[in-house]
Amino acid sequence: MGARHPVVVIGAGLGGLAAAMRLAGAGREVTVVEAQDGPGGCCGTESAGPYRFDTGPSVLTMPGVLAGTFAAAGQDMDGWLPLRRLDPFYRLTYHDGSSLDVVAGAEAMTEQVRLLCGPEEAVRYRRLRRLLEEMFRLEWAAFIDRDMTRLRALARPYALARLAALGGFRTLDGLVRRHLTDDRLIRAHTFQALYVGLAPRRALGIYAVIAHMDTVGGVYFPADGGMRAIPLAMAGAAGKAGAHLRYGVRATAVEADGAGVTGVRLDTGERLPASHVVVACDRAAAHRGLLPEAADDWRLRRPRFSPSCLVAHFGLDRRLPGQAHHTLHFGREWDATFDALEAGRPQSDPSLLVTYPSGDDAAAPEGHATLSVLEPTANLTGGGDWERLTPRLLHRMLGRLDALGYGDLSTAPHLVLDPPAWSRRGHTAGTPFALDHRFTQTGWFRPAGAARRVPGLHFAGMYTAPGVGVPPVLISGRLAAERILESTP
Repeated sequence: MGARHPVVVIGAGLGGLAAAMRLAGAGREVTVVEAQDGPGGCCGTESAGPYRFDTGPSVLTMPGVLAGTFAAAGQDMDGWLPLRRLDPFYRLTYHDGSSLDVVAGAEAMTEQVRLLCGPEEAVRYRRLRRLLEEMFRLEWAAFIDRDMTRLRALARPYALARLAALGGFRTLDGLVRRHLTDDRLIRAHTFQALYVGLAPRRALGIYAVIAHMDTVGGVYFPADGGMRAIPLAMAGAAGKAGAHLRYGVRATAVEADGAGVTGVRLDTGERLPASHVVVACDRAAAHRGLLPEAADDWRLRRPRFSPSCLVAHFGLDRRLPGQAHHTLHFGREWDATFDALEAGRPQSDPSLLVTYPSGDDAAAPEGHATLSVLEPTANLTGGGDWERLTPRLLHRMLGRLDALGYGDLSTAPHLVLDPPAWSRRGHTAGTPFALDHRFTQTGWFRPAGAARRVPGLHFAGMYTAPGVGVPPVLISGRLAAERILESTP
């Protein structure tokens, strides 16, 4: 059966690999074509001297989604990719010198809140935690884990009504402020709006579930090899299940006739016949020549992109005892920083996410370490002279890090990725976060997972529902595979 319905997956990122693993596990003939020299896509790695840096996502939540992907390929994730839960999940530091460790367990986390904010706020926190748990259960089943291309996914009146009653269609900032009063704790539950490309006062309250994933579900990290170990393990499992992976080969055109997809042209001059194609690369770029004209999606005619980021990776000649894996250093300002992002200006007092990968010993020489620092920035849609702006922002970042106790890193081996660098790596608008998640780009309104006018053409990745982040991207690959398996049983 698989030979009569071959599938080509374009892109060996997490979404494409998730689709390939499930299809191969079901016995389908699957070929994955990837322009880069190996798997990973956005989940990549680069080096500076003896130091290796993860250049993609640094936060892994919902490991059960990843485990389910391996299981669908007939593999045990623990054998390919052992994970460990971070402790703490995050360390949050504030301009007044206080800090909050986000830890596992309701009682332990409530105690952290009590020590920082007092007993009354701890009671309020427990109420919010229960609220987020209920919202997560509703959203997961009704929206996040569902195929939004299906009509049956449209009608969930009970879930919609209950989410509205819980405050899901208020703003995220308004929802959290209804339950908490301490600004430090409010920031701890609203900074995640940046993950969906919006300010807390503009993001929907339903995105409070991201705070639930982070602060309740936990944050994980591969036991060895860094985040890059994830696509390497997925590609290995896909190959063992029977998928054929081809690297260093670029798809140049998806071909279709009146009945649907017929094949994929490669830059080698080859043509791969296909009855189904999963496009798991930058979707906005794919609409500029890769896809047939009939695949035009009106939702991408006026896309709204997420902000971008400046990321500086440093090689350290020392280790940092007691340093958390993820530390978020909040700036003094808050609303003004989001105003600047929306206006396409540099933030005057940005928050910095510092990642100190623990347990990835091969990333640095013995006794050394790596440090990655992320500052949100505007994307390229507003222009900007980045040849002048990047050095200025990097200089300010170095001064801030020195003041925070990381020392003078100006002469440390480093790798800097700014919006133009993201653009050179294939990210439209110079942002690695794709489209933002405003209401008109959420759920049913996000670019569809299947092209209705081109049967057999499917999509996976950040640009389609559920959206940005490792678990949503993995789910998008699963949904694409399920549509293919249902259409050709």
